[in-house]
Amino acid sequence: MKKNIIGVIPPIITPVDEQERVDEKGLRRLIQHCVEHKIHGIFIAGSNGECMALTQKERDRAIKIAIEECGDKTPLIAGCMDSSTQRVIENIKRFEAMGGKTAVVTPVFYSRHASQKETVRHFEEISRNTEADLMIYNIPMFTGLNLLPETVFEIAKIDKVIGIKDTSGNYPQFIRLLEHFRGTDFLVHQGSTSLAVPSMLMGADGYVPSLAPLFPEVHRKVYEYGRAGNIEQAVKWGEILDGVCRLYPMAKSQTSSTKYAMSKLGFLDWRVIRPTEPITAEEMAKIDAHIEKYREYAAIPE
Repeated sequence: MKKNIIGVIPPIITPVDEQERVDEKGLRRLIQHCVEHKIHGIFIAGSNGECMALTQKERDRAIKIAIEECGDKTPLIAGCMDSSTQRVIENIKRFEAMGGKTAVVTPVFYSRHASQKETVRHFEEISRNTEADLMIYNIPMFTGLNLLPETVFEIAKIDKVIGIKDTSGNYPQFIRLLEHFRGTDFLVHQGSTSLAVPSMLMGADGYVPSLAPLFPEVHRKVYEYGRAGNIEQAVKWGEILDGVCRLYPMAKSQTSSTKYAMSKLGFLDWRVIRPTEPITAEEMAKIDAHIEKYREYAAIPE
């Protein structure tokens, strides 16, 4: 297998209307914007995309729109995670029927995890019952289970499993993944943007930053200089990236701050799905001022 899902792969937001239905025009324009600004791929229906807040119908609709819009222009991965193995299998089968190729799967959530082995069995059963490629998604703050490197090594042996997005924030653990899979076709992506620079310098295949559509150049430079081993330039652009990301806690909900920031692109709304804490006027003003500070790097129309 040739690695083709590499680089900056943002978990894009899902714009919605007043009835919390997917804003198709806004979502298509967001994907077009990412392609135009040479972002390397799209992650639809991730945590940042409010995948578990959408109804099943609207979640499937967002994925279908993304598949159609990405076409052959850019790689697409889609969140198919859920609270049981069978639910994930059903999600992936619908994804496959739409033409999807690579499904992102977490350990199950809303569950009393008894062992690491249950997630190995989870992937084994999914692999037996679907045809899509599978990417492991380790995000313990949402699943209640941190996949240990040894567990990842075991899951990686399962047919159709092609890589991992690690959002544990545990850098020593991430380094173990890089060392183990170095020289193989297995993809290793950093899910914690704060660890992007050292991860790229150490050979990660990419990272998954939610603000990439708004600041595409900054995110591309971190990837490009990091992969090239240019420490000086990677650190320079990494400092800018760290500055940009300080807007995340400027609203009570990171989803709210991210969606509001994305609305500055001019073609989608900042509305979040209930019951997420909506952004306030005071929080908007803080984010506006912060974006203005980094305006030269933002892909905002004049």
